Amino acid sequence: MGSEANKSDPNVTTATLACSQCGASLPEGSQFCLKCGKPISVGSKKTDATDSSPEVQILPVAVPPKPRKRRVFLWVMLALFLLAVAWVVTSDSFVAQGIQELVGWKHDQSILDTPFTVGPHTFRYYKFSLPEGSMNVSIVGEFTSAMDTRGGKQDDSSDNNIEVFVLSEPAFTVWEKGYATSSVYESGRVAQGSLQSVLPPGARIYYLIFSNKFAPKTAKSVHATVLLRYKSWLPRWVRAMKERFWSWIGA
Repeated sequence: MGSEANKSDPNVTTATLACSQCGASLPEGSQFCLKCGKPISVGSKKTDATDSSPEVQILPVAVPPKPRKRRVFLWVMLALFLLAVAWVVTSDSFVAQGIQELVGWKHDQSILDTPFTVGPHTFRYYKFSLPEGSMNVSIVGEFTSAMDTRGGKQDDSSDNNIEVFVLSEPAFTVWEKGYATSSVYESGRVAQGSLQSVLPPGARIYYLIFSNKFAPKTAKSVHATVLLRYKSWLPRWVRAMKERFWSWIGA
């Protein structure tokens, strides 16, 4: 009856197994051909579609290399720049001095450039102060002295000598009263000389003195050119604007 039911059911399909070598019929579940002994190959089982999942390929993230070469280059350039600045600041070469003047770091300020007369047994002074922020300050110049004959007959015992001093403000107060004191520069009694002396840094007040105290009757005619030479990171035009501003505030 079962075979008849199968024949009557149109949805049932009957499959017959046969040996691929000799063509003999094989019962279901056979592993070898009963006639020739050839192994029966069984197809691989299909995997369930529900178990399959698309394969996702994860690519490694590319990490950009550190810019070590660029950083080394920047450090080298910075070191070279600092060396160049140090050379310009410390060198006395013509090129370095020219660069200092170009950037407004090196300055010359005139203290005196006018002929004048110093009477007998007296002195004449010029007061000056160090600019704010100045460094490597020095006073330089030259001077000559001669008897002033415009007043008529002069004392024959007098000569052309003059004494030149550079004193700080406290020292000038002591010297003016006739007491000995320390000086930044002292020429001695000379008819001519070169003035060159380093001044301590800072906004201090100094006095340039031409003394004829030792000559009781003879006046002296003096010509002097004296400069205040210094270096400052603050350009001259900035200091000028600052002075104008404070003058305007004071007005």
